[in-house]
Amino acid sequence: MNTLFSKRLYSEASDILEKNHVHPFVKGIGDGSLPVEKFAFYMKQDYVYLIDYARLFAIGAQKAIKLEQMQVFARLLHETLHLEMALHRKYAKTFGISDRELEATQPAPSNLAYTSYMLRVSQNGTLADLVACVLPCAWDYWEIGKILKKQNGDKLAENPYAEWIESYSSEAYGQLCRWTIQLMDELADGESEEKRRELIRQFRTTARYEYLFWEMVDHHEGWPV
Repeated sequence: MNTLFSKRLYSEASDILEKNHVHPFVKGIGDGSLPVEKFAFYMKQDYVYLIDYARLFAIGAQKAIKLEQMQVFARLLHETLHLEMALHRKYAKTFGISDRELEATQPAPSNLAYTSYMLRVSQNGTLADLVACVLPCAWDYWEIGKILKKQNGDKLAENPYAEWIESYSSEAYGQLCRWTIQLMDELADGESEEKRRELIRQFRTTARYEYLFWEMVDHHEGWPV
């Protein structure tokens, strides 16, 4: 197994990922200063993002090479649709967002572009292409969760977004990220340098979309017409 490819991936996109980690929206979550209306907009956009993210897990199960991979993707699909989205609805209610509002949410331009890109690459490519697309989101949130927990851990009791920070800094979420990173290494092992460069481009692209997502929710992006 080539355990170095994931390190290369992260290194190649570190300039983007590090900007995500210190984005004003992220820092506002960390210290609790983010206006509630901004977080509410984020929750609604994240909800519709999760729907397409679940579709990616379905594609992953279809394109899985090994039974164990298929089982994990099938579990992620089930947990996203039946557990994570239910928790999302429950959490949203604490910020005054009803189920009806969540279901009626239309994706903002950057959100739609992001998920459309991942779905197109995943449907047309290999399992490695899919993992390269979904990994930046999972890895980014894990790193952000750990950073915010370290920086603001002693003040979480007063932070309205403490549950969000605890969720993405948790060991359970970390295990999922480590599995995805390991899978990326496994899938890249034996690939040509040309293919690896393609995976890096895909990883960088979705890392950029992660930044655009934070920009989108920070500025309450909408359609111009």
